[in-house]
Amino acid sequence: MARTRSTEVHQRMIEAALRLFAERGFESASMDAIAQAAHVSKPTLYNHWADKEALMLEVMLFVNGSLRPREEVDTGDVAEDLRIVLSRRPPDEFETARARMMPGLMVYSATHPEFGAAWRHTAMQPARDALRQILRRAVRRGQLRHGLNLDASLCILLGPMLYRHIFEAGSSLTIETLGHQTAEAFVRAFAPAKPRA
Repeated sequence: MARTRSTEVHQRMIEAALRLFAERGFESASMDAIAQAAHVSKPTLYNHWADKEALMLEVMLFVNGSLRPREEVDTGDVAEDLRIVLSRRPPDEFETARARMMPGLMVYSATHPEFGAAWRHTAMQPARDALRQILRRAVRRGQLRHGLNLDASLCILLGPMLYRHIFEAGSSLTIETLGHQTAEAFVRAFAPAKPRA
């Protein structure tokens, strides 16, 4: 389907904001500067986003690949389903921009709680929901033990991924390998107990 002029302008503004946020940081990149970089008027910018935080949120979702629709995962193998969700990677093309913006995003989220809550809800909740759905389904199918604490399970599954992101980002341990190992270890630990002979 052909892109409309409005869609092209929207994309141009996203890309201009992305460049300026990566170069100057969230606080220093003004809406005036973004409008100028995108070759649009400031009112045009505000026709698309209510304020700079709404634009920031969309830019971060864009560079993390969170605007793409997520497919439901159900291979029939709970470890494989968990691995797929845990191993999802954002688009490689924005890796440099993401690396420059993420520290600023963390600080901004901590000092602007409403924005932080919106970021967590829109960027992180979909993966949590997908994992929760997989776990519930696996319990129903008898692949994981009944009475499984879903909140604790999410902490166990996401903990290694967050640890790698914060402390081991440059390590040789890939997200795919860690996702696979985490999923396999979780399923081994929480599979239904086999009856004794």
